[in-house]
Parts: sequence; structure tokens; C-alpha cells
Amino acid sequence: MQHFNITKTEILSDNWYTLKKITYEYTQKDGTVQTQSREAYDRGNGAVILLYNKESNTVILTRQFRMPTFINGNADGMMIEACAGLLDQDNPEDCIRRETEEETGYKIKTVQKVYEAYMSPGSVTEILYFFVAEYSKEMKVSDGGGLEEEAENIEVLEYDFNEALKMVSSGNIKDAKTIMLLQYLRIHEIL
Repeated sequence: MQHFNITKTEILSDNWYTLKKITYEYTQKDGTVQTQSREAYDRGNGAVILLYNKESNTVILTRQFRMPTFINGNADGMMIEACAGLLDQDNPEDCIRRETEEETGYKIKTVQKVYEAYMSPGSVTEILYFFVAEYSKEMKVSDGGGLEEEAENIEVLEYDFNEALKMVSSGNIKDAKTIMLLQYLRIHEIL
């Protein structure tokens, strides 16, 4: 059995989230010990949801600027995504209900957890809780768009489900969590 022993933890940045450098000893299968260092970005855990409507065969997505994509070649930095947010002190279900209302303007009560996943386990500690929920026009309580105090500027979008799937193939949707949830709906024949 392989064994890990953390020998040193350094905080490299504690500005927006926390970037740590972890030095550890790694005992290999043959018994030799190696010392290795890795950086880990801790931004907290999050939740994501895809709202869908069976009658109209539509989904609700959001569009917002994402600086990391811009500096990595995304020409305008805008990303089309499923609604998501950090848990903060909430449990995943409460978090995603709150984020859904803040970002999309839909007040939902019933959510279905479909799975959880590490999105970038080589460098980020975050685990993401994935949900789906049905929506209807009657659930719309505001325009959404996010919170002004969090400097969110989120556009709410409604797409035909098949059009959203085509947007994955065309490269108009490149967000992994959104792709995973769209595929979940397709695989489970929800839409």
C-alpha cells in the first residue's frame, strides 16, 4: 500500500481563494520514499444545477464573463453555463436553491442530486454537487442576473434542449459542468 505524509504546507496566496504548496513524502510500492511538492487551490466546494422544462423541451442556462477563459484564448471571455455557486456555509441543496433564485430568477423547491465530482483534481480541491430540477414560468420571481454586491452580471438564457446539445458540438458551450448535465438529461431520457 502506498503511503503519504505531509511534511510542510505553505500559503502562497490568500487573496481571492487560498493557494497552498504542499510538500509530502510518498512511500512507493517498493518501499522507497520520495519527497514531492504540489500546489493546491482551495476555493471551497460548490453546486451546479440544470433547470429543464419537459413541456417546452427547454433548459435554463446563464452567460457571464470568465477571466480565466479570456486569458486562455476565449476571445470575449463569455461562457454559457448551468447555474452554479459556492456552498459557503450552506449544504449543497440549500446553496443551489439560493443560487438558482439569485442567478436565474426561478424559485425552485424540489431539486434532484444526480452526482458529485472533482472537476480538476490535479490542482483544485473543489468537489462539485450536481443537480437537476424542473422549472415552469410560474416559478419565475425575478429577472435573476446575480447579486450586485458580488459584482455579478449574469444573463439568463432559455434554449431548446436539442439546440443546447448542438451548441456543445459547435463549441458554443465549453463549460464541463454544463456539458455533463446536458448529457445527463440525454442519457436518462429526461428530455
